[in-house]
Amino acid sequence: MSTGQTPPDHHLLDDALVRRLVSARFPSWAGLPVERIASGGTVNAMFRLGDDMVVRLPLGSGGAGDVTLEREWLPRLAPLLPTAVPEVLGAGEPAEGYPWPWSVYRWRDGRNPEAGALDEPELLAADLAVFVTAMRNVTLPDVRSEAGSPPPAHRGGPLTTLDTETRAAIEELRGIPEEAVDCDAVTAVWEDALRAPAWDGPSVWLHADLMPGNLLVDGGRLTSVIDFGCMGVGDPACDLFPAWNLLPPTAREVFREALAVDDATWTRGRARTLSQALIALPYYRTTNASMAGNARHVIGAVLAADAG
Repeated sequence: MSTGQTPPDHHLLDDALVRRLVSARFPSWAGLPVERIASGGTVNAMFRLGDDMVVRLPLGSGGAGDVTLEREWLPRLAPLLPTAVPEVLGAGEPAEGYPWPWSVYRWRDGRNPEAGALDEPELLAADLAVFVTAMRNVTLPDVRSEAGSPPPAHRGGPLTTLDTETRAAIEELRGIPEEAVDCDAVTAVWEDALRAPAWDGPSVWLHADLMPGNLLVDGGRLTSVIDFGCMGVGDPACDLFPAWNLLPPTAREVFREALAVDDATWTRGRARTLSQALIALPYYRTTNASMAGNARHVIGAVLAADAG
């Protein structure tokens, strides 16, 4: 999920279980080494399999649908995108006491970018804009006959659908003074966005979770976009997240200009990114340093941009 919240039915995974799952399902890969990959993600666990594969397993039932979503749609989207995306090499099923489907993907080299430590921020901004543009331009004319209607993107509907949860998070943060969030200021930003024109154009294809942890870079340039579990169609503002969760102000403008974003869409995009951060921060402030740190960054970036 885009908030990154850990499912209540969190399942414990270790190398031994993954070896048993792989051996039973894919005997030809049984002898390959398995090693867990450290990650700030909270929906899936990742295990390196040999040199060129990775096993991705949901930690809870909420992530199980993401597995089938990627299996169904990524093969159709991948040829239309300019950036490498996950390639499913094997479809695993529940076994060995593990209750959900899982997948084996081709390994993608690169590292996650970090806000405030980008090697080539403006070039990365341009790369991200190329990817987002390609997603928006996806057309699958045979989609209804082959795979049903395009799925709605996670949180890709009207901004008003996020209002109750966002306001509840703001009120929760009021009770955590050590976080020093200017709750009146973020409320003002949120309410300003609610007054902005809603998206009234056609729904477009979205990744819908362009967090730093779902991007891979090398030499400062975007090499791959991963974790399409939130993908679907909806408001194009949903894919503006990197403007505030990753890019510094100058690169943010490069990103906006390359996408030719109008004021209303920019306002909604800022608010969607802020909402995600506000919800994540009280939930993860003491349990997931990566998620909480990025949430703090987003809140600061949004308020700084609003003040400017």
